[in-house]
Amino acid sequence: MVQGIAILLVCQLVGEAAARGLGLPVPGPVLGLGLLVAGLWAWNRWRPFEDSALLDSDLGRVSGALLAGLSIFFVPAGVGVVQYGGLIETWGLALGVALVGSTLATLIVTAGVFVAVKRLGGGAAQ
Repeated sequence: MVQGIAILLVCQLVGEAAARGLGLPVPGPVLGLGLLVAGLWAWNRWRPFEDSALLDSDLGRVSGALLAGLSIFFVPAGVGVVQYGGLIETWGLALGVALVGSTLATLIVTAGVFVAVKRLGGGAAQ
């Protein structure tokens, strides 16, 4: 498990250093996640592995444990909704339109990126 945590922290550290050192307008952890994905892709190209092998690895177990506790981060958002109920009553329609619009835009962009990556990777998008 320590190796999995170390991999995640090193990727985040490198991403943070790159973001700050190069003055990039992207959060360091996002760059670190990109580095982790690129590293896993390269490792899979060099030594192919099954998804189940990744889940059983230290990195997979640590990632699973972190994702299992992810719901706790939504508690402050829920408290904020209760605390600012008056603002939500006033601006609820605009917030709802923005939420639905941004969700749709995210889905469309995500699908487009998936299709583009699939085509670049040699697979045919279906």
